[in-house]
Amino acid sequence: MIEPWKPALELVQSFLIWAYPYTKSLHIISVIAWMAALFYLPRLFVYHAEQSDPGDALDDVFQVMERRLLKAIMTPAMVATWLFGLALVATPAIVDWSSVWPYTKLGGILGLTCFHHWLAMRRRDFADGANAVTGRTYRIMNEVPTVLLIIIVFSVVVRF
Repeated sequence: MIEPWKPALELVQSFLIWAYPYTKSLHIISVIAWMAALFYLPRLFVYHAEQSDPGDALDDVFQVMERRLLKAIMTPAMVATWLFGLALVATPAIVDWSSVWPYTKLGGILGLTCFHHWLAMRRRDFADGANAVTGRTYRIMNEVPTVLLIIIVFSVVVRF
C-alpha cells in the first residue's frame, strides 16, 4: 500500500531532530520567563490587596504593572512554553511514553496553566474593583508554582 504522507512525515521528523537543541533552548528560556512571572504576579497581588483601595492612585499603578506582566510577559511565555514543549514531544525518541515521568510532567504543566488562568481571573477582579481574596491567601497561593516546578523538574531529570 502506498502511503503518500510518509515522505512529508519523514521530512518533519528530520527537521525536528535537526532543530532539537534550538527547540530545547527556546523551551527552557520560555519556561524561565513564565515561571518568573508566575512567582511575581501573586506577590504583586499581595501588595495590591494590602496597600491600596479600589480607585486610588496606588490601585492604578498596581493595575498597570499586573496587566503588563500578564499580557506582555506571562501569557506569551506560557504560549511559547507550550509550543516548544509540543515540538519536543513531537521530536522522535525524546519522550518514552512507557515511563511515568511524561505524565507527571504533563500534570504539573496543566497545574501551572490552571494557576496562570486563576491569576488572570484575579487580575480581572482587581480591574473591576471586586477583589475578594486576602493578601494572606495570595501569599499561600504564591507557593503553588514552586510545588509544581519541583514536580516537573524531578519528573524530567529523574525520569521515574
